Amino acid sequence: MNTIDTIVIGAGHAGLAVSRLLTEAGRDHVVLDRGRIAERWRTERWDSLHLLTPRWMTRLPGWRYQGEDQEGFMPADELVGHLEKYAAAGGAPVVLGDEVRRVSFHRDRYRVETAGVSWQARNVVIATGATGRPNLPEGLDRLDPDVRVMPTTEYRNPDQVPAGGVLVVGASASGTQIADELVRAGRRVVLAVGRHTRLPRSYRGMDIFWWLEQTGRLARIRDREASARHEPSLQLAGRLRSDPRGTEVDLATLQGLGVDLVGHLDGVERHQVTFRDDLAATTTRADEGMHGFLDVVDNYVEAAGLASEVDAATRPAGVAAAGRPTRLDLRAEGVGTVLLATGFRPHHPWLRVPVVGSDGAIQQHRGVTAAPGLYVVGQRFQHRRDSTFIDGARFGARDVVSHLTCGQPAAEVLGEAS
Repeated sequence: MNTIDTIVIGAGHAGLAVSRLLTEAGRDHVVLDRGRIAERWRTERWDSLHLLTPRWMTRLPGWRYQGEDQEGFMPADELVGHLEKYAAAGGAPVVLGDEVRRVSFHRDRYRVETAGVSWQARNVVIATGATGRPNLPEGLDRLDPDVRVMPTTEYRNPDQVPAGGVLVVGASASGTQIADELVRAGRRVVLAVGRHTRLPRSYRGMDIFWWLEQTGRLARIRDREASARHEPSLQLAGRLRSDPRGTEVDLATLQGLGVDLVGHLDGVERHQVTFRDDLAATTTRADEGMHGFLDVVDNYVEAAGLASEVDAATRPAGVAAAGRPTRLDLRAEGVGTVLLATGFRPHHPWLRVPVVGSDGAIQQHRGVTAAPGLYVVGQRFQHRRDSTFIDGARFGARDVVSHLTCGQPAAEVLGEAS
C-alpha cells in the first residue's frame, strides 16, 4: 500500500488548482483520475461547446490565459490543452487512468482504493466536480421505447441525433444552446422550459461577466444568500458580437428561429407528453431577475461615473408565452428524441465516509467536511457563487489548502475580499 500525505481525486481544473497550491506549500500529494486530465471536457461535451466565460476569466492559481482574443470563448479542446499545460507547468503529480473505487477511514488514515492500487493518506480532497449523474425526470420509463432518450452527456452534434423532431427538456445554458444548434440544422425543436436565469451576453458594450465581476455578483457568499444556492445556470452561450448567429441564445431568439416553447415537463405516457401551463409565469420570473440585475449595473455605471464610457442601456425583448400547448403527441408530431438538459445530481458511490447529505451533496463549509482531513472543491455554490466556474476554483482551492496546511479558512488568513 502506498502512503502519502494528501490525495486529490480528480484531475480537472479544480483538482489541478488544489495540486498547484499543495506544491507551493511543500505538501506531498498525488492527483488521481479515472481517465485523462480534463476527462469530462473530452468525452461528455458536445462538439461545438465553448466556455460561457471569456478567455480573460480563465484564471487558476499561478496561471492565467495570456494569449490572443482575450474576449473570446475557449472551445472544449482548447481548454483541455490549457489544463494539460497548467498541470505540466506546475509539475502536478498526476496518476491517470486509475479509477477510485472506495474511500474509507481507518484509525487515523484514509484508505483510497483504485482499480490498480491502494493508498493511505492523512488528507483527501474530492475534486470530481459538480457533474455527477444526469438528473432524470420521473416517468421516463413509461415513454414509448421507440423514442430515444439522450442526456446532454451523450449529445455531440445534430447528425448523431436520430431523424425527426427533438423535445429538449430544460432551458438553461445546455438546453438553449443545443436547441439553437438543432433548429439551425433544420430540426423541429420543442423546448420544455423550467426555471432558468436569463441575462444578455453583453450589456452596455461589455460582456455580462465583466459586469457580474465588477458588481460583486460572482463573489456572493453561500452563508449570506441561502436562496441563491439553487439558482439555475445562466442562459448564455460563448459567442462574440462578430458571430453571424448573433450573440444571444435565449428564449426570445429561439422562438424567432422557430423553436416551440412549452412549460415544465409534467407527465409521460407512451408517446403522449404533457406540460404545465406555466411558461408565462416562468419567463416572467426570469425576466424580473434579469432586469433586477441590469438595474444594479445601471446604478453601478452612474456611481462609478462610467456613463460616457459605455453604451446606452438597451434591454432584451420579452418572450411570447401566452397560449402555449400543454400536450404533445410525439408520434403524430414526428418527434423521435427526448434530449434531457435537466442538470445533474451529486454522485459519490465510492465515498464510504458519512459526510453526504440527503440531496447527495457532500456537506461542508468552505470545502471543509466534518470528517477530519476530508475536503471537497468545486461543488455547486460551495462558498462563492462562482464555485463551479473555472475562475472560481482558485478561491475554493485556496480555502481548502489553507485549512489543510494552517487549520483555518483562507479568509481568516488572507481576508475575505482577496
